[in-house]
Amino acid sequence: MAARKRAANRYYSGPPSDHFDGTLFFNPNGKLPARFSDLLKWQLGGERSKWPAANPSPFHQATPAERIDDSGLRLTMVGHSSLLIQTAGLNILTDPVWSRRVSPLSFAGPKRVNPPGIAFSNLPPIDLVLVSHNHYDHLDLATLKRLKTKHDPLVLTPLGNDAIIDDGVSGMRLSVHDWGERVDIGKDVAVHIEPVHHWSARGTRDRRMALWAGFVVETPSGKVYFAGDTGFHDGINYRLMAERHAGFRLAILPIGAYEPRWFMAPHHQNPEEAVQGMLLCNAAYAAGCHWGTFRLTNEPIDEPARKLGEALDDQGVPRERFRPLRPGEVWDVPTV
Repeated sequence: MAARKRAANRYYSGPPSDHFDGTLFFNPNGKLPARFSDLLKWQLGGERSKWPAANPSPFHQATPAERIDDSGLRLTMVGHSSLLIQTAGLNILTDPVWSRRVSPLSFAGPKRVNPPGIAFSNLPPIDLVLVSHNHYDHLDLATLKRLKTKHDPLVLTPLGNDAIIDDGVSGMRLSVHDWGERVDIGKDVAVHIEPVHHWSARGTRDRRMALWAGFVVETPSGKVYFAGDTGFHDGINYRLMAERHAGFRLAILPIGAYEPRWFMAPHHQNPEEAVQGMLLCNAAYAAGCHWGTFRLTNEPIDEPARKLGEALDDQGVPRERFRPLRPGEVWDVPTV
């Protein structure tokens, strides 16, 4: 029987590379996303821990300063993978989501169990937005529309995601890049687009048609690594970051959405792996994200923070060096 013709890529067209086969993106020497039958096995297998309908943060909603200059580096947790980075006079948002749900449907799908750690109306002027990939808990068109209307920021994102954003947010300023590229932002700040081990999809027929990435923000006050969403992948990409960037003042690393391991391990690291990643990439400090706001997987809501602490103790790393941030929490990251 003749092989079925592969559907054309609806988001991106370009030459093949070591992570693009001419139609789809892939992780070099990595693993593909699980099959639909495996997804059904997981979804129908039970063993999901019950989350509370509401899990308020112990921190009040923050009201950020307008700017942080000089050597300051301030991090404010919004929730999940949405954080405000303030440094070098710039205000940067990562994977911003202010919506109630992370889903293609307004009435179903993962719903937030705590409000955003910054009220949208209290955001300072936003200069730059980093969008790591197109999963709904990272690329939220409703939030991007609000940001466009009020702040008109520049959005940096990897290849193919511009098609999704441009179709949903008219006139958004977009800068679209491949792994290994550098973007000069001004004020002695640059952003590097870097590989992570993940995948992409907005639906059932567009898997791996847009690229996924992490970002390194290079500033006069130090380098910040935002890994987006990633599997540990034997530490390959963490070692690469250490080679390319010689260490970080801060790494923002996912610590949640990792169970069951037989299904999640290739694309979502667990807290123990996050600690290994922090050490491998030579980060002085780290912030844990991607936990405690949207129930995506099987682990209990508080397990990522608890297991992170245990992993730090096992490695002899002081717990204040790697903090599992809660919405509204503000951290002035020490200088190195």
